[in-house]
Amino acid sequence: MAKNFKDLSEREVLALAITLEEEDGRIYGDFAEGLREQYPATAEIFEEMRAEESLHRQMLIDQFRHRFGEHIPLIRREDVKGFVARRPLWLVRPLGINAVRKQAQVMETETRRFYESAIPLMGDASTRKLLGDLAEIERQHYATAGTLGEKYLTADVQKEEVEAARRLFVLQIVQPGLAGLMDGSVSTLAPVFAAAFATKNSWDAFLVGMAASIGAGISMGFAEALSDDGSMTGRGHPWVRGAVCGAMTTIGGVGHTLPFMIRSFHVAMMVAVFVVAIELGVISYIRHRYMGSPWLTAAIQVVIGGVLVFATGILIGSS
Repeated sequence: MAKNFKDLSEREVLALAITLEEEDGRIYGDFAEGLREQYPATAEIFEEMRAEESLHRQMLIDQFRHRFGEHIPLIRREDVKGFVARRPLWLVRPLGINAVRKQAQVMETETRRFYESAIPLMGDASTRKLLGDLAEIERQHYATAGTLGEKYLTADVQKEEVEAARRLFVLQIVQPGLAGLMDGSVSTLAPVFAAAFATKNSWDAFLVGMAASIGAGISMGFAEALSDDGSMTGRGHPWVRGAVCGAMTTIGGVGHTLPFMIRSFHVAMMVAVFVVAIELGVISYIRHRYMGSPWLTAAIQVVIGGVLVFATGILIGSS
């Protein structure tokens, strides 16, 4: 059973403080290691914070030995009520720099509050002073974590890190999302318009389009999630990529399927063709904006592919 914080003895409070500083230092070390390749400047700051946490731990150990002897009881944060469970963000690769900064702020806030709450429990003046000094240092660490992108990094470094973050965003979100959007928008054209021209019934075309879109979304989502675990490629968590890819595939197909909810077949067809044109334009823009493809080249490639699939659907449905 976890103990109430107010029921801890001075000896236990100091032992817990030692454990907290050791844990925070190791987490900062993991942050530094995980950020070093993409964000070396920020990694260096976390390395400095890790070294400071190690120094704090040594100060607390010296105080404990002075007052209570050599044996330090094992008391962890999960053994005491009031601490928030930490999601092991430091184990995720690749690390997101904004998430790391926020996590560091949460850690420093929690540790500072711990010291501020522990001071009234202490009867020894030197221990009270030490905890007060550490609380102030944690407050400074909070400010450091909150301004990593402003005060502690040069403009050039910030620019490099923004570009690195952009590359990760493209790799982990844009690429699987674009693949899904292209598949959903283009591959479902044939079954939707084939059904429309074959039946001349808007509702039948709508049902075929929804089935094709959802089915394609599920298929593409699993295919992306199972393609690799992201550990070597840096493409992020596989199920996140799969969810993005599957959702965008479904959206791409549903876009030109929804117009067939209109009862008038001819009106529905005109609206659907207009939506297809918008979809192909959006795909071309994304390829140009994020993938570096020349605008004209991206448009020609996407339009040619879309027109071929569209024509296939019409020919099969009209035969």
